[in-house]
Amino acid sequence: MGPFIKITMIAMVLILCSSCKDNKKNSEQDKSQIQKEVTAKDILGNPDYLAISYGGYREITRELQPTIEQLKEDMKILSAMGIKIVRTYNVQLKQASNLLKAISELKQEDADFEMYIMLGAWIDCKNAWTNQEPDHNVESEKNEAEIARAAALANQYPDIVKILAVGNEAMVRWATSYYVQPSVILKWVTHLQELKKKGELPKDLWITSSDDFSSWGGGDSSYHTEDLEKLVKAVDYISMHTYAYHNSHYNPEFWGVPDDEEELSDIAKIEAAMLRSKAFAMAQYDSVTNYMKSVGVNKPIHIGETGWATVSNGHYGPKGSRATDEFKEALYHQHMRDWTNKAGISCFYFEAFNEKWKDAHNKHGSENHFGLFTLDGQAKFALWDMVDQGVFEGLTRDGNPITKTYNGDKEALMKDVLVPPLKREQAVPH
Repeated sequence: MGPFIKITMIAMVLILCSSCKDNKKNSEQDKSQIQKEVTAKDILGNPDYLAISYGGYREITRELQPTIEQLKEDMKILSAMGIKIVRTYNVQLKQASNLLKAISELKQEDADFEMYIMLGAWIDCKNAWTNQEPDHNVESEKNEAEIARAAALANQYPDIVKILAVGNEAMVRWATSYYVQPSVILKWVTHLQELKKKGELPKDLWITSSDDFSSWGGGDSSYHTEDLEKLVKAVDYISMHTYAYHNSHYNPEFWGVPDDEEELSDIAKIEAAMLRSKAFAMAQYDSVTNYMKSVGVNKPIHIGETGWATVSNGHYGPKGSRATDEFKEALYHQHMRDWTNKAGISCFYFEAFNEKWKDAHNKHGSENHFGLFTLDGQAKFALWDMVDQGVFEGLTRDGNPITKTYNGDKEALMKDVLVPPLKREQAVPH
């Protein structure tokens, strides 16, 4: 073998080795990209992916939609506090599609930015929100288009939309303006599952419905119907709501200070009531679990909504159950995060920011004040520690830096904190 041939062969070996290294490097990069493609199964129940319910509306009407820039600044705030899954409620308005665009832009600007969506499709009965009598046995003709829009967005943003929720509190009978029968939710869940089978939706997209614990069989046995049983089997997981806050008025057995706690300090009474509120939520979760297992099903159950308002001039305020203030919200938020994180349950805490359109004619109505932040970006007591830690440094909401409510004066905050009523003196709910 001549020297030229030897040199040529050595060169070829070096080229091949270099090519192997490049292929290995590319393979590792591809593997890294694949690992970043998480699914609903990866993120639900994972404490590294905290969840929250979100509405970005700043005004008294939803006709004034938040801008892309406003949505982006909200996502930066939520991301800073460890939120990585956001729940929306409908797709007939622009907020959801604009939010997906905003997140997509944030991901382009920063490869490490991570935020996923539980995309809600709103479901109504016939004549909902009109002057005509709602027909709870017939669905709205608008539902089909709502489902189609949701499916289209899931296909457009498969890297962001990981869950589709058919309806919000759409089966619970106290939703008198719009509720439908379980057969309607079942119809659309089945439709979406079929699209997955046909390859017309991402195969790893999870389909659910987000509803009150009673709608999922955890309450009155009148909800235990054949269609509900089929629905439990059709969804990929159950998304249930639980509200000890509202039940402090409607079902206050757990809320009042019992005889053996009457001698405790005011703070101790409040802390004990909030522990009972946590136990109340856990009991409702268990009741749904028990129903699910009774129909031969074993799949994940996550909390689609739970929360605590900080202002109320109604049933939950000073003249009502006295449940409402920032101190109690902070305790409830911490209790729910501690329990669900440890138990492997996702908790879409309700909600990120106050929204004043929900009770537009009553600015002190509780529905306007469930946020962990005020409208202008003040962090409520539940998040004061994060402000101290500099978590929100450099972030703003509508030009306002993230500061503490009450100017950070805990003594002033505590003056608005009320002790729950004595159990023996509780008024009968009406």
